[in-house]
Amino acid sequence: MSEETVTPVEEPESTAVPLLAPRDGLTPVIETSTALVGYAGALAAGSGPVAVDAERASGYRYGQKAYLVQLRRAGAGTGLIDPVPLPDLSPVQQAIGDAEWVLHAANQDLPCLAEIGLVPTRLFDTELAARLTGQPRVGLGAVVESLLGFSLQKGHSAADWSTRPLPADWLVYAALDVEVLVDLRDALAAILEEQGKTEWARQEFAAILAAGPAAPRVDPWRRTSGMHGLRSRRQLAVLRALWEARDLLARRRDVAPGRVLPDSAIVAAVAADPKSDAELSDLPVFRGRANRKLASTWYAALQKGRAVPDGDLPPHSLPGDGPPPVNRWADRDPAAHKRLQAARAGLAALAEQWTVPVENLLTPDLVRRLMWSPPAEVTPEAVAAFLREGGARPWQVGLTVDPLTEAATTA
Repeated sequence: MSEETVTPVEEPESTAVPLLAPRDGLTPVIETSTALVGYAGALAAGSGPVAVDAERASGYRYGQKAYLVQLRRAGAGTGLIDPVPLPDLSPVQQAIGDAEWVLHAANQDLPCLAEIGLVPTRLFDTELAARLTGQPRVGLGAVVESLLGFSLQKGHSAADWSTRPLPADWLVYAALDVEVLVDLRDALAAILEEQGKTEWARQEFAAILAAGPAAPRVDPWRRTSGMHGLRSRRQLAVLRALWEARDLLARRRDVAPGRVLPDSAIVAAVAADPKSDAELSDLPVFRGRANRKLASTWYAALQKGRAVPDGDLPPHSLPGDGPPPVNRWADRDPAAHKRLQAARAGLAALAEQWTVPVENLLTPDLVRRLMWSPPAEVTPEAVAAFLREGGARPWQVGLTVDPLTEAATTA
């Protein structure tokens, strides 16, 4: 059989104009109370929405605190604020609290902003708006290029923003992120209005503000990568003890836990079951100088997990309050399986009709719950009540109630 020559399809060259420097020049980082109060005054005297962004040191530092806050408003220009020497940004909050804040993927930044006193009362999320308008790619750079014709710099989003002093090219990158946000907001708002989705967006933004901070995760150690290979509850207890020892050390040092000890090393230590700290130190990663010094700490954690009484061993999995995994539905409840298939088909058709991702029509978990345990009497009113109780917004209920009612009656 002869091989055919496949000619690669060349991607068309981008005609986007690269944004290389802030239009007003790169302003000095605000590091003093005097400078902060001065910029807050400029923000208060400015007009229109306020573009807001924050940079964290994910993967480098413990937690998700902000290490740089960027703002821009018409009449005030761009401000780059260092929250390390200025942990209380209440002057900024007072200056812009009532204005509309424009963020991209707001859920990522709102928690760290709240820690330093910045909480919006009105919001426009350009990432969520891009989803609702059916943009094929919703990353900031992609949407800016598609709708505004500019290309943003790349390469610093995953940097260690706790670095001091911050390099000038990083600051340029940070300033440009807020430079385009208000223009992007206006472009997306126009599309939302044209598509009849302005009210959808308003309800979605209000839901973000109303949600508040996320509840602490139950048993966060269960997110250890690679732990699925550990089969016994005793191994889970040892894993938990090692995870907790690492977390305590990482918190004290303000270092990302994975930089103290990778998940893979924790899982390997549990699986190897070393009988002494010297034996533990022979394992990969633990041979390194830093972890050799901590050998007694890690071995003590192993011993702590081994000593957990049988009655206190962690279960293999946490009890859930929802339906079982979907791959078990066909065997456990064939009727529920058929209902879910019908619901998915109906929602997929709606998503295509309205050019919106299906997961933005309704959360998949809510759909599964409805199809697994539908109301005793399946009516549009009962289904609508179920959706509202599950957190669906009015626009979502109005759009999906009929196809979901039909799916819930599928035999």
